[in-house]
Amino acid sequence: MKLVRKPLVMAATAALLLAAGSAQAQKGETVKIAWIDPLSGLMAPVGQNQVKTFQFLAEHFNKSNPAGVKFEIIPIDNKLSPAESLNALKAAIDQGARFITQGNGSSVALALVDAVNKHNERNPGKEVIYLNHAAVDPDLTNSKCSYWHFRFDADTSMKMEALTTFMKDQADVKKVYLINQNYSHGHQVSKFAKEIMARKRPDVQFVGDDLHPLAQVKDFAPYVAKIKASGADTVITGNWGSDLTLLIKAANDAGLNVKFYTYYASVSGAPTAIGAAGAGRVYMVAYGHSNMPGAFGKLSDEFKAKFNDDLYTQDVYNELLAVSEAMAKAKSTDPVKVAAAMEGLKFKGFNGEVEIRKADHQMQQGLFISVWQKTDAKNKYSVENTGYTFAPVKAYDAYVASTPTSCQMKRP
Repeated sequence: MKLVRKPLVMAATAALLLAAGSAQAQKGETVKIAWIDPLSGLMAPVGQNQVKTFQFLAEHFNKSNPAGVKFEIIPIDNKLSPAESLNALKAAIDQGARFITQGNGSSVALALVDAVNKHNERNPGKEVIYLNHAAVDPDLTNSKCSYWHFRFDADTSMKMEALTTFMKDQADVKKVYLINQNYSHGHQVSKFAKEIMARKRPDVQFVGDDLHPLAQVKDFAPYVAKIKASGADTVITGNWGSDLTLLIKAANDAGLNVKFYTYYASVSGAPTAIGAAGAGRVYMVAYGHSNMPGAFGKLSDEFKAKFNDDLYTQDVYNELLAVSEAMAKAKSTDPVKVAAAMEGLKFKGFNGEVEIRKADHQMQQGLFISVWQKTDAKNKYSVENTGYTFAPVKAYDAYVASTPTSCQMKRP
């Protein structure tokens, strides 16, 4: 009996040691994430804030994360150009990055998805995963979906579902003017606003629909004059960065007394431009707001203390946590195994329970509507040190904003 038991005991011990070693396989590894977004031009302030956000939250998770890995962020300026982004992708891969992240500009995102697909097909064993923190064109998780692409922001159609669910109950919304950037995201905002509002509030009129060049307009006064002349009581815009800041500044200068329903009013420069004149008139739809409670609220306060700036790209938290959760699940940092582990991954994010939908890699999460107002005892966070804040007025569960996908995912 002893002759039989001994090999069994030895085999069992070896298996346990192997399992323990496997469970720790990725622990202590450095995971390079190349950040490819603008650090120059009119959108540079947005990029600079986001680099700080990634580095700050990487430092946070490097203290403790499910996989026990260390994140290293490699910033690369893409000048908001699809062509420059392809050069940035090559530079990232040359530096050993197997994970890239980008978010500013869906035109850039579409170029990167195509490039990552081709790279991974031609270079088995050297695959790259694309983590999308803000490019919200629905095509990226529908007709252009990719196994290697994961989106952590809600897409344009999801945000419009939540925004119009709120707007349909606002009796003062009667005449809507659309003004958006002339690229895929702006086109989608215009398209979905008209389609979804027609379903929920068919009485609402659309009295204008302007598209302007991305990150090139320095004076929005002519556009504001058109809005004023249209008789609009409401503006819907997906503008971000300088295109929203300068639009709101021109609106305030012209005394345009309408309500703005926005996607990105918390982004660098816009809150200061909104100022006191926008109190009670500027709304925002997003996966969070300025006064998130609990541990994430404390992180926002720490970020403000360290940089005198706002942590508004909040889904970076969910992005890094998802990668770490997937690496722990896969017991590896290999992008092929991590991608498989991220499909259908559920975890508790900064904004509640979230899920990376397996069918299209679009994160499903609750969305908030917030309004610009003075800080008060309940909403204390002073955005851009203005004394004003985005206070939540409505929270929607994930199913309210969830939209179907036509993605025909091709898995390796």
